[in-house]
Amino acid sequence: MKMTNTTEPSTNKYYLGIMSGTSLDGIDVALVSISKDNKTTFVAGAEFSFDNNLREKVLTLCKTQNTSLQNLGEITVELSLAYAKAVNLFLSNQNITASQIIAIGCHGQTVFHQPTGNSAFSMQLVDSAKITANTNITTVTDFRSMDIALGGQGAPLVPLFHQGLLSQMTEVCDESLVFLNIGGIANISIVNPAPLVGFDTGPGNVLLDSWVAKVTGKRFDENGDLASKGQCNYQLLALLKCEPYFDLAAPKSTGRELFNLDWLEQKLTEYNHKISDADIMATLVVLTCDPIIEGINHLPFGSLLVCGGGAKNKTIMQYLQMALPNWQVKVTDDMGISGDFMEAMAFAWLAHRCINRLSGNDPQVTGSRRAEICGSVTRIFNSF
Repeated sequence: MKMTNTTEPSTNKYYLGIMSGTSLDGIDVALVSISKDNKTTFVAGAEFSFDNNLREKVLTLCKTQNTSLQNLGEITVELSLAYAKAVNLFLSNQNITASQIIAIGCHGQTVFHQPTGNSAFSMQLVDSAKITANTNITTVTDFRSMDIALGGQGAPLVPLFHQGLLSQMTEVCDESLVFLNIGGIANISIVNPAPLVGFDTGPGNVLLDSWVAKVTGKRFDENGDLASKGQCNYQLLALLKCEPYFDLAAPKSTGRELFNLDWLEQKLTEYNHKISDADIMATLVVLTCDPIIEGINHLPFGSLLVCGGGAKNKTIMQYLQMALPNWQVKVTDDMGISGDFMEAMAFAWLAHRCINRLSGNDPQVTGSRRAEICGSVTRIFNSF
């Protein structure tokens, strides 16, 4: 378990956010305080490792997209109990009680995201009742469904949160300000200049993690070490970029159901030339970074604030800075905002929005017909 604490908890009321992302690298729990003027303050955070068996079950489900209803239900229960256990351990370590938490915002584990077509949906595995019953805390889940029901992508939802952080950042005076989250999937939030823009650029760590796991058995390429030993193969890159998603205009969102190991292996089969693992990794770094760069290169110079696991990949960070010489490429921690717990913070904030009947989506980001309250609330008895 990794713990970060910036402010000692007091008798104030707080919100908790839980996030286990596409990379499946752990369960992030963030404790935030939200003021009446909507200022969000990070109090503490911790990362809890996934049980290896549970992680493999989820990865297998995402890969095969084929399971029994019993297995689906059991995985959902296991995940939800793992979330509840993480919350209880976190509260114990922070020496605060459940009664001090107004609500938990739990994203759940995405296993399929299909935001377009006649049967649009986004499936996150989570049982809010299991979390509420085992923590005694009101829990908010299912943040994406309302936006999708209104014709939106259901993602990304965090740009609205990022926009709210802008007023708290006194050091930023550049003409442009962009948040970049590199989780399994990468997404950007252009919060300045207005209007707010946000979308998934494409794969983040998902292909890098999948390939390094295949060839080394490691879960990720620490510091981008393997990628740093290779060179981008531009013929392979061009083939990878033929994926139609990259040419779509925003609003758009994607996930592991498109960008996965099978997708990459199919592209390598089509390429049909010998290529080293290091060169494959170096090519995947460029595949991750180029759509990000293309998404912001119409802007004047500014600050690119990076969070998520990809912020720790030195090869990715160096490529971004090299390709954006007029930009300041920083991690959000440099601005006093935890990069490890950014998304967990966002879902604590979204829980606050839902509980207080405030909209949780932005139509200009997701493409929905209107802004609306997002989330489903499972309350404990004494919160009515």
